[in-house]
Amino acid sequence: MTEENKENTTPEAKPEVQVLPVAHKFLVGKKLGMTQIFDAAGNLHAVTVVQTGPCRVVYTRTKEKDGYQAICLGFGDKKESSANAAEKGLAKKLAIKPIKYLKEFRVTDLAGAAAGQTASVERFAEGQYVDVQGISKGKGFAGGMKRHGFAGGGASHGASDRERAPGSLGSRRSLGRVLPGQRMAGHMGVDTVSVMKVKIIKIIPEENMILVNNGVPGATGSMVRIMLTNKKVNVARAENLKAKSKKDAIKGTAKKPAPAAKK
Repeated sequence: MTEENKENTTPEAKPEVQVLPVAHKFLVGKKLGMTQIFDAAGNLHAVTVVQTGPCRVVYTRTKEKDGYQAICLGFGDKKESSANAAEKGLAKKLAIKPIKYLKEFRVTDLAGAAAGQTASVERFAEGQYVDVQGISKGKGFAGGMKRHGFAGGGASHGASDRERAPGSLGSRRSLGRVLPGQRMAGHMGVDTVSVMKVKIIKIIPEENMILVNNGVPGATGSMVRIMLTNKKVNVARAENLKAKSKKDAIKGTAKKPAPAAKK
């Protein structure tokens, strides 16, 4: 085989995958459930496991063209038969499978961001505080006591059918009708809920997992989005409150001394 033929049979180098700049600290993921882990100091933490990535930059929004600046991240894939025309078009443009979860993140700077880039858990670090947003679980039709925390009516003087009633709706002062927005029984759940200033306990890069402290809204398998919080975090106060709650828990489980025998 001649040198020329050898050059022709050499496989072409695959193009390097571009990574979204680390300055954009947000990801889209899937809630896997809750568990418990110990940290380096031996403290036990209840954590929610979120699988985040690698995410794909599907498209960007510019102020000149769309009126605002945003980066859309996609996570997971779906069957071709389950995707609509728009999702198939995006997938064909990026030469990938149709994406299951899409979420836009408003940004002030689009520098370095482009469609086709990837984003992984390396943009976060253990000990950072993030905001986690998800869709709460659906509870179906719920009454006022469960939905809004009403106290209910009195259980005395023969009012046996008013114990869980919502009470007056204020019809006399609202022109004989119930005004929109009145707190009443109705559909509960399936709301966008955000949990602020949640601490990242552990990151597992090889499995694309982030373990965040405490609970996260939504059912297992639902989509969540994680953003580095822009709120002020008083780390010392948070640690003191946690230490106090742990101390109180230990104190509550301690055995009380046996009462002295009566003479």
